[in-house]
Amino acid sequence: MGTVVDDAASVEFHAFFERHYAELSRLAHLLTGEPDAADDLAADALLALWHRWDRVRAADHPAAYARGVVANLARTRVRTAVRERRRIALFWSQREERTENPDVAGVVDVREALRGLPFRKRACVVLRHAFDLSEKDTALALGVSVGTVKSQTSKGMAELQRLLGTQAAPKQVHAAIARSGEAAGRNR
Repeated sequence: MGTVVDDAASVEFHAFFERHYAELSRLAHLLTGEPDAADDLAADALLALWHRWDRVRAADHPAAYARGVVANLARTRVRTAVRERRRIALFWSQREERTENPDVAGVVDVREALRGLPFRKRACVVLRHAFDLSEKDTALALGVSVGTVKSQTSKGMAELQRLLGTQAAPKQVHAAIARSGEAAGRNR
């Protein structure tokens, strides 16, 4: 149940939202260069302002405060993107640039077989074999237990053996996924 003060604050915030949302979104777009993220950043900033609305509305320049919040959120987003790009570049720089005699048909077959796996099995197989992650690191990446990684990887590899019709599927999958990843890295 709202009080008169809560209702007045709500009306005041709604008016502030209507007056400044487009401006904050435009600011986020110009700071990040990402039109799709701009609306999200503006909305996140306004949500943060709503949680501190008593303090914000008492400020001399609430719009300036809001622009500061957007700038901080944009800076965090840009820093996160830069760190992610560095991690990806580091990963691909450690990979072999050339593959001798690539088995293109094998890569295509493995990719097609992987698409036939349910997501969790496919994710476990790819992270374990293409990215050479440990069971523990795979579990952390997927937010599941190590036991789940073990069982899903095992079941995924068994399904791939059935789909590929070969007992050498683990080696074939590992080699084809690794080649596939190298090719994807060069195409970026």
